[in-house]
Amino acid sequence: MSERKNFSSGGKWEPVIGYSRAVRAGDWVHVAGTTAARADGSIQAPGDAYAQTVAALRTVEEALTRAGARMADVVRTRMFVVDIGRWEEYGRAHGEFFRGVLPAATMVEVSRLIDPAMLVEIEVDAFSPRSR
Repeated sequence: MSERKNFSSGGKWEPVIGYSRAVRAGDWVHVAGTTAARADGSIQAPGDAYAQTVAALRTVEEALTRAGARMADVVRTRMFVVDIGRWEEYGRAHGEFFRGVLPAATMVEVSRLIDPAMLVEIEVDAFSPRSR
């Protein structure tokens, strides 16, 4: 088994639920479902799908950096959205971060997320060889 290292974002729910914001296993970095939640659990930009997506992707970027990876290393994203009719708002934010990377991407509508104010949750997988 490859070396494994967990990375916390300090979010209040990580120790309660029992997860890490990111996990590096060898050359792979996996970022957990990430929303526009602040460390105290409050939600940024209520009602704004674009701004929530940007906030979530900034948190993803911070997690990747702590794990020694970059957004350019991302090979897959998964976006769980509560209103697929707003796909252009989510997609515009995703494109701003990944237009030059073009990871395999999925966007699916879900009935709800853990907090009713959350509009989007994003998972990311990155391949980031340590020998760069």
